[in-house]
Amino acid sequence: MLDGRSAIKRRAGLRLWLSGGWLLLIVLAAILAPWISPQDPLAQDLFAARTPPFWEAGSEPGFWLGADSLGRDVLTRILYGARIALIVAFVAGTLTCAVGAALGLIAGYFRGWADRIVSRLVDIWMAFPPVLFAILLIAVLGTGLTSIIIAIVVIDWTRFCRVVRAEAMNQGQMDYVASAQVAGMSRLRTMWAEILPNVLPTIVALLSLEMGIAVIVEAILSFVNLSISTDSPTWGGMIAEGRTSIHQAWWVLVFPLLTLFLTVLSFSQFGEGLKDRFDPVLR
Repeated sequence: MLDGRSAIKRRAGLRLWLSGGWLLLIVLAAILAPWISPQDPLAQDLFAARTPPFWEAGSEPGFWLGADSLGRDVLTRILYGARIALIVAFVAGTLTCAVGAALGLIAGYFRGWADRIVSRLVDIWMAFPPVLFAILLIAVLGTGLTSIIIAIVVIDWTRFCRVVRAEAMNQGQMDYVASAQVAGMSRLRTMWAEILPNVLPTIVALLSLEMGIAVIVEAILSFVNLSISTDSPTWGGMIAEGRTSIHQAWWVLVFPLLTLFLTVLSFSQFGEGLKDRFDPVLR
């Protein structure tokens, strides 16, 4: 048993270090983009169009990862695109977590009419295809970061609600909850002080996963030109542009796609690592 727990802790530690290191790198790159970017993200130089990365023949100084069809620096646009992706990830993920987890705790612990109302609402919400629902909301609200964040919160709160509700129901049957109520603790205080700390590792894992999903949603919407202005650098927009010139300039597609993949994977693994590391049962 001890060897199994030690192995879990080692794997959790490795996931935390690798995924956390990449996320820290992306966050620092986004914050420091105005100072470390080699070019202006909107500057066009048609003479440098489709310049290859620095290790290939025909590269030019200042274009470390090459240039796109309009001569814009790929590295610079990835760095500035990270700012948009992380803003959506942190803001939309936090708001989605707050709404869904609160409703899930209330439904799972208090049950009764509260559970029936929340459960029916979740069933109705999940009847809509999420991607089509997001596109519909963006079409109604208009493009922009605020619209994207609202769309993600409106669609994805059910993910938190269902999981947290099930966890709260499970924890509500434990002996420590009955002991707290016998000791005279109110139901609201029991939910806040006893159940929430034991559900928190699951919430943290879901929050990290939701941030990765928010990055994907923003990339999808920018891929179909439903995100912010088409001139602004976004990973999805770069992928859409690179798809049309993959045979002439593969780097325009590969580098933003690789950055998107590693960021989403890191969010997922970071959450799982935190859950394994701080789960009360494992401790």
